[in-house]
Amino acid sequence: MRAIVYRETGDPSVLQLVERPVLEPGPDEVRVRIVVSGVNPTDWKSRRGAASGQALPFDNVVPGQDGSGIVEAIGSDVQHVGVGDRVWLALAAYQRAASGTSQEQAVLPAERVFVLPESASFDQGASLGVPAITAYRALTIAEDGPDQLHPTALADKVVLVAGGAGAVGHAAIQLARWAGATVITTVSGPAKAALATAAGAHHVLNYTDADIIDQIRAIAPDGVDQIVEVAPAQNADLDLAVIRNRGSIAVYANNGGDLVTLDVRRHFALNVRYQFVLLYTVGIDAIRAAGETINGALEDGALDIGDKTGLPIHRFGLPQTADAHALVESGAVGKVLIDVTAE
Repeated sequence: MRAIVYRETGDPSVLQLVERPVLEPGPDEVRVRIVVSGVNPTDWKSRRGAASGQALPFDNVVPGQDGSGIVEAIGSDVQHVGVGDRVWLALAAYQRAASGTSQEQAVLPAERVFVLPESASFDQGASLGVPAITAYRALTIAEDGPDQLHPTALADKVVLVAGGAGAVGHAAIQLARWAGATVITTVSGPAKAALATAAGAHHVLNYTDADIIDQIRAIAPDGVDQIVEVAPAQNADLDLAVIRNRGSIAVYANNGGDLVTLDVRRHFALNVRYQFVLLYTVGIDAIRAAGETINGALEDGALDIGDKTGLPIHRFGLPQTADAHALVESGAVGKVLIDVTAE
């Protein structure tokens, strides 16, 4: 079978197309024929490492955390999926050398494999893992909020999504609206505003406006309940100015800087909760809960992708995986997908 591997860290040129043997699953593993692989910023960051030429934990690494496909074989202990099932994958490559989705057939732990609802496409399935689970986690960490999402879980809540045109922001808008929240999002200009509006945000604001705090407070006079934050260093003052008492700020990225300065007294006064969200170490229970809820949202039509719903798709073939990585690394808006095998 064909697979993409890298043997050292570096720019996209370290990615190579090779032939590898097809592996058999162990007792708690599943082999999936990958139809579509999704590319995320975490993929190129792992490939680059801290510096070019840095030692890898394995001799060869197959990249790709997200994907979708069809189950070809299951281990003896696997019960929740069967041969022939359409599935989507999450954290496929985490701590494993040869389980990434940038290959025609991947063997990975069964707990990272979820049945894909019949109403959902393989493209949708390959777009879920990192963005949708991260968004789900960010929306379920509030002290006064729900532990799980459903169509009324966030009723009467106001959610602010920073960077609503990104993949995680897009999923957060869709999930928050599906769960009944009033959704505010901030973007940098008209083009991204159009994407966030298409995703379903009720209020789309330009964060460069001098009166952005007043605009948010006009929508939420008592403050917003939850913030899904992509740029905590840049937005710390804004977040503090608009969060309500006992509100929560979920940080899932460090766009704009690694160091955050917080006004301790004002955060004390408001009992603000900060929750940092990293998918790799969030725990399998949270991953499972997210998968179940995401499938419910899919069945309700709440997690669509493409131009009409604010997440343009960029397609590549498996031999062009380096180009796909380069596009994501350049900061392109939208979802980058790799067609691996035919449906």
